[in-house]
Amino acid sequence: MTEIPFSRELLKIDPERETARIVAALRPQLSKTMKRRGLVIGLSGGIDSTVTAALAVRALGRERVFGLLMPERHSDSETSSLGRKVAESLGIVCQEENITGILEALGCYRRYEDALREVIPGFGPGWLSKLVIGGIASGQKYTTFSIVAQGPVGNVIRERLTLSSYLGIVAATNFKQRTRKMLEYYHADRLNYAVAGTPNRLEYDQGFFVKNGDGAADVKPIAHLYKSQVYQLAEYLDVPLEIRRRPPTTDTYSMPQGQDEFYFALPYDAMDLCLFGKNHGLAAEKVAGAAGLSRETVERVWEDIDRKRATTRYLHLSPVLIEEVGEISSRTDEP
Repeated sequence: MTEIPFSRELLKIDPERETARIVAALRPQLSKTMKRRGLVIGLSGGIDSTVTAALAVRALGRERVFGLLMPERHSDSETSSLGRKVAESLGIVCQEENITGILEALGCYRRYEDALREVIPGFGPGWLSKLVIGGIASGQKYTTFSIVAQGPVGNVIRERLTLSSYLGIVAATNFKQRTRKMLEYYHADRLNYAVAGTPNRLEYDQGFFVKNGDGAADVKPIAHLYKSQVYQLAEYLDVPLEIRRRPPTTDTYSMPQGQDEFYFALPYDAMDLCLFGKNHGLAAEKVAGAAGLSRETVERVWEDIDRKRATTRYLHLSPVLIEEVGEISSRTDEP
């Protein structure tokens, strides 16, 4: 058996061909399978939602794509401005729905701060914070979670989270993704459109989404693409340069935060290589050489990939039935 030579080149795609393939799939999925007129897309000013919107315009035309901006109290100021720039560059209709009031009514911010005060009792008005991970890249075997908080006078505190505080923080912030999805489906129902999801392969594989939140969608056009491949499509689709240069962010917490701080063990380009290598059964030494990592780090990342696949499998599951409902199952198989 010929051994596969491994380098970053294996993640290169033909962006013109891939765009044509996605566009050709989207059209019948929408018109025949879902019987909907267009697509609603939540625009975050990030690379994934921008590429998804650009693909939708290629497939359906700009008049059948609706963009939605949904900032809240903790959103980066760039989120809405970049989202509007995307809408303008694509020529699509775009509407802003500020969700701060909804989140306040749900107690999102209060519940978040209550959970945070389990480990930082003095946290209060004027403070900023973010959730961060640690462990894999620094040589530890398991991922750990901490809260970083900055006080009104600039003092920064980092405290390891208890299980109770971690779960409370995640449960509270998940209100944000679920509220946004509720509004996306409102507009989809109003327009007789479907909702487009924006996860890339790394996020989809590793469960980096909220069930019934950003994980809910009718179609996910880029879920088969590694994050670095999404960037390749972005260049071909002429996505605004400032979006292509913007570091991936969660835009969930009041302090600036990269995705590698919050969820993934490494930056996306190294994670892509590790995930590709694992998916294709490549030797850890070869992946390490291409990614600029040690063999031990690659092996720890692979262990973390397996753990995330196991613990987030629930997020991918449809509702579990006691027995199959045959009439419904056969109906969903109709063209």
